[in-house]
Amino acid sequence: MAVTSAGVLAGAAALGLLAVGAVGAAYGTSDASGSGARSGSGSAGVGVGASAGEGLVLRVHGRFAPPGSFVPSTALTYDRTLVPAGAWIVVEQEAGRAGTVVRARVGGVKAGHAFGAHVHTEPCDAAPDQAGPHYRHHADPAGVAEAANEVWLDFTTDATGQATVEARQDWGFRRGSANSLVLHREQGGAGARVACFTIPFGGYGTP
Repeated sequence: MAVTSAGVLAGAAALGLLAVGAVGAAYGTSDASGSGARSGSGSAGVGVGASAGEGLVLRVHGRFAPPGSFVPSTALTYDRTLVPAGAWIVVEQEAGRAGTVVRARVGGVKAGHAFGAHVHTEPCDAAPDQAGPHYRHHADPAGVAEAANEVWLDFTTDATGQATVEARQDWGFRRGSANSLVLHREQGGAGARVACFTIPFGGYGTP
């Protein structure tokens, strides 16, 4: 797996859907950087596209809010020092015969911090541990965290609290088994969970 991270994002424009197949319906009107039509920290959107036999495209964006906020959000912060309410995240997935690519972009989080980030099995909830364990391509009864068997998106933010990161694997998610991206206090295979973003990751070529 190759993982790269970078600093400043080019402006605050919303990201386009990945060009793999036809673009499907999009839900939600706010963009990742906060200039969209919706207001409030809980705004989020989903876009999905697919073409038969060639793969799947997914793009989700949201704003972090504490659990139980008046405006609900699929992006939850458990540590507002590291991930303030209103910080934003965009996640894209490209899946096809060659494997899976997951990209994440964040803004408004703590500047100059090295975050861990992994795909987890369950949706986010009020308690951080309810997102379940890391998604693993091969089951491991011992629960050992290995980057080659998982999707890691560790990143370090720049001086403005922004970053982008990409991970590639030559396998696809099992359908319905990868449901969130969890941000951790530190990089590596573990660490306290500081935020969580529910994402309906799509599978390809696996039941």
